[in-house]
This record gives sequence, C-alpha cells and structure tokens, in this order.
Amino acid sequence: MTKTIIEPFKIKMVEPLHLTSETERKEILENAGYNLFLVKAQDILIDLLTDSGTSAMSSEQWAGMMRGDESYAGASSFYRFEEVIRSITGFRYIIPTHQGRAAERILFGTMNVKDKFVLNNTHFDTTRANIEYLGGTAVDIPVPEALVPSDESPFKGNMDVQKLKSFIQEKGEKEIALVMLTITNNSGGGQPVSMENIKEVSAVCKNSRIPLFIDACRFAENCYLIKEREHGYSSRSVKSIAQELFSYADGCTMSAKKDGLANIGGFLALNDDKLAQQEKNLLILTEGFPTYGGLAGRDLEAIAQGLEEALDEDYLNYRIASIRYLQKGFEKAGIPTVKPPGGHAVYIDSRAFLPHVPPEQFPGQALVCELYIQGGIRAVEVGALMFGKKDRRTGIEILPALDLVRLAVPRRVYTQSHIDYVIEIGEKVAKEKEKIQGLKLVYEAPFLRHFTARLLPI
Repeated sequence: MTKTIIEPFKIKMVEPLHLTSETERKEILENAGYNLFLVKAQDILIDLLTDSGTSAMSSEQWAGMMRGDESYAGASSFYRFEEVIRSITGFRYIIPTHQGRAAERILFGTMNVKDKFVLNNTHFDTTRANIEYLGGTAVDIPVPEALVPSDESPFKGNMDVQKLKSFIQEKGEKEIALVMLTITNNSGGGQPVSMENIKEVSAVCKNSRIPLFIDACRFAENCYLIKEREHGYSSRSVKSIAQELFSYADGCTMSAKKDGLANIGGFLALNDDKLAQQEKNLLILTEGFPTYGGLAGRDLEAIAQGLEEALDEDYLNYRIASIRYLQKGFEKAGIPTVKPPGGHAVYIDSRAFLPHVPPEQFPGQALVCELYIQGGIRAVEVGALMFGKKDRRTGIEILPALDLVRLAVPRRVYTQSHIDYVIEIGEKVAKEKEKIQGLKLVYEAPFLRHFTARLLPI
C-alpha cells in the first residue's frame, strides 16, 4: 500500500478563483465591518468559512438531479430519499426540510421546549438560537477534556454522563424537553462521540424517559472515526456503525449540506407516531408538503445519492487524511490547534496563539481577519463573537470557555496545493502574530450576532 493518499475522484468541471491584492483586501474587510460573513464570495480566494452546502457534487448526483420528480405530492424522488435515509438510520418517519435549522425549528416547536432545558454535548449556533428563541434553555455538558485543546483524547466530543445524571436528578425529568448529541461535536473542535458514550447517554435517557435525538449532520465522519479509534469496530463497515449509532436514539435532525454532500436540504427522522404527525403538520405550515418539505425533487435525489457516497470508505479515508494534513502543517508552523484533528475542519486555539489579545477583544475574529488580509482565506470564529452574550441584568459580556478559529474544508473541492497555500499563509501569520490587535463590537443582533455583527480594530 502506498504512503500517498490521493483524492478518490477526478475533476470534471472547474471554477475560476479571483485573486486580490493585500491592499484591496484591507479595504474590503473595512467595508465589511471586519466580518467575513459580509464579504462577497468573489473576493475570497480559499473559502473555509463552512463545509455546509459547499461540497462539489458527483456525476451521479448531477444525473440524479436530471431525474428529479417535481410532483407536488408523492414524488418518486421523495421515496428514494426516504428509502436511503431509512436504510441508514432505521427510523420509520422521514420528514424532509430545506436545511438543518428548519428541522431543529420544527423539532423544538413540537417538543415544547419553552421554560424547559435541552441538554447537549455542545450546542452549535443555530441549535442554541432555535431553543432560546422558543423560550427554552440550552445547556452544554461536554466532558472535561473537551475544554483542553491540547488534550489528545480520542473522543473529546463525548457528553459527561455523570453530569448528565446529576442535572436530571437536580432539575427533574419533567423539566428536560430532550437530550441531543451533536456528532461530530462542531463547537467543541469537530471532535467525535464514541459509541460507548452514545450507549451510556441512551441508557440514562431511557431510564429517565427523556427523548434522545442525534444532530447527525456529520454522522459519516463520526462513524469513520469510531471505526479508527474505538475498540471492536475496526472490522465493521461505516454504514453498519451508523446503523448501530442511530439505534440508540429516538430520532435525529440533519443538515444534508454536510455529510449529505448536497448544496441544500435536511431532514427530521424519528419513530414516534404522534410526534411525527405533529411535525408534519408544522412542516406543511412552514416548509411544504411532507413529500418535498421545501425542497425540489432534484434536491431530494442529490441528497439520497450523496448520503450513499458519504459512507464510501475510500472517500472518508481521503477526507480525514486531508484534515490531518492541514493540522500537521499548522502545528509545524507553531500554530496551536485542537487535538486530535476531527473529520471536517482544523480548529486554531486563538487564545493560545494570541495571548496578547484579551478574550473580550475577540482574538478569534482578529485572527480570522488576519488570515484574510494575508492570503484571501476565509475562516470562521467559534468563540467570543459567536457564543458570547451580555448578561441581561448586569450587561457584562459572558465569554465561552474557548476561542477557536475553524477552517472548515469543503468536501471534494480543494486540492492539496490549495491546502499547501493555506499552510503557507498560516506560517506567514505566525511569524507576525504580535502585530495582530483586538476588535470591538459596534453592532450586534439579538440572535446569531456573528452573522451580521460589525466590528472595528481597538
């Protein structure tokens, strides 16, 4: 077997990249309020803002789009979509939505989260916002090692089972609407959740009669890392690992823009008859008829094919290897990252990298801006800007435990030379990091402020 892991595909269509000068990028960034979400895509060279909806689709997915049945009700494309998802998850009811946050909105709307708690290993931004918007309280219960970026534990995405039990005992079962496990744990550095942890959380939930749902947007990558790192799974297929994983839950939400390898779409899946009917009723009100759910038939076809391709182990081997390659390049350049690397992104520990920038001055966002200025690279801050919020009584900013910068690699989009360029820019930023200064907020929205916030240099 050769040492070089190659991309298990060849390029059939290309899209030109737009080169800009450093002077141009400084002006663009200033006009965008030092928020890369507000920069036009045409002014980005390497876009690592997100892996959501940014994948390159395969020839089979494009062929499926041509076969898409656009019937309003009972489209054949829905039944293929349903069959593929049911074969992976085992859930009886498959409810399509236009993307993952729509699935979350419908789930939390029917689970009556108002004045109740939703527990998670770590909520991501849209999940937390949907809960809080509906009057619920989102509580994170990560394992202690998840908060130590340099810790090499293999499953830092796990939920702390003892804290879960204690929380349920303290608050009472009726005060908890549901428990979720986000796989992989995106806010916690893209870290996987072990099958052992999923089993333990499931047992606690069943004993307490609390529903357990999986946030499954990166389920294939999580299952591949279980195969690699967890005893007893090395000889199992990734699909069989996924089937076991979902068997411990009552349902799942998914943004198919990640491991569905599609540009749009998502779904809710579950077994409960009554809850499924309530969710379909809300779906009709807000998304569309239950056999299309806000999606075109062509999108249903692309997702069905993409979910099957995401379980291909040659693809997953390449995918995980490419993330490790980027992480090793950064570490060699003296850039501290969350270890071990996960399945979809490399996370820079910006507090450790920029100790001279205090957390209240958004060191992660300052680093995001510098990566863009130096090389036209767009990353995203996962820290004080994304998850910080002001205390309602005191007005004091409450800061999260970590300040990370995520470089999420789109699936099947960039070659190794693109990643080498990102590493080279990282090296350049590392040599001049003392020059990086903090930022201050001049505008923020009440929810998901990082999408539209505007900042200025201190």
